[in-house]
Amino acid sequence: MLPPRAYTFIGLNGLRALSIIALLLVFASNIVTLVHDIQAVNTFLAGKSSASTDSDPDASVGNSTATSVSNPDYIPNSTVPNQPAGVFWAVLNRLLIIFQIIVLLLSELGWPSAFFNRFFPILGREFGLGPIGIIQCLLGAAILSHHVDDFSLVAAFFLFALGCLNMFAGLVFRESAKSKRSITSWREHAKESLPTHVAGVDIRPVASAGVNVVSSMFGSKEEKEPSVGPSGSHGFGLAGERAANLKGYLISKPLESLPRYAAKR
Repeated sequence: MLPPRAYTFIGLNGLRALSIIALLLVFASNIVTLVHDIQAVNTFLAGKSSASTDSDPDASVGNSTATSVSNPDYIPNSTVPNQPAGVFWAVLNRLLIIFQIIVLLLSELGWPSAFFNRFFPILGREFGLGPIGIIQCLLGAAILSHHVDDFSLVAAFFLFALGCLNMFAGLVFRESAKSKRSITSWREHAKESLPTHVAGVDIRPVASAGVNVVSSMFGSKEEKEPSVGPSGSHGFGLAGERAANLKGYLISKPLESLPRYAAKR
């Protein structure tokens, strides 16, 4: 049976996977909607220009219904309003949504974390999942407030539902949500769970000395100091012991391993 921390890790990462899928679906649906809007605008402008060329200038204007049909509030088969600069704002709205989707995708992937911690702190590691859920709900509501096709409708509704779940997870776990779902947190937890005492003896100095020796052996060339001996080392005598003491390495006496019933020396 897994510990509770494992279930939390699996649940939060499952929520993150669903959130990434919803963001990808909304990204694709906005690309499709943007292409359809541009095609609808081109068709509308072409039909309007041909109608103005073929119309009789001496003909009288029809009733208000005919006028509303010739000048609709929205361009047919699109989400573009039929008003001054309506095409510009509609395209800009789609581009901003796509940009926000890309930012949220990078935030869910956790890369680059230093960039988010400095320029977008609410999407960094110091904050929980609440801000991500709020932005997802805002994007879903902005898309659902327009008449869109079925694909965009399902994707936006799915994103809105995931945003609500992220806000709920943010309220439950608060700022520790991202650390609980992080893969590197397991490595840190494993380091913290290492034993520090064996048979009542503190082994932390010995362990730290071992880590220092290994890091000095396999470290980069820039971190190593130039050797003084002909063989590239100080040797195993007093010179080597003095050099190790100057570098902060401790040579500890190994623990006694003889049984209690053995004769004393």
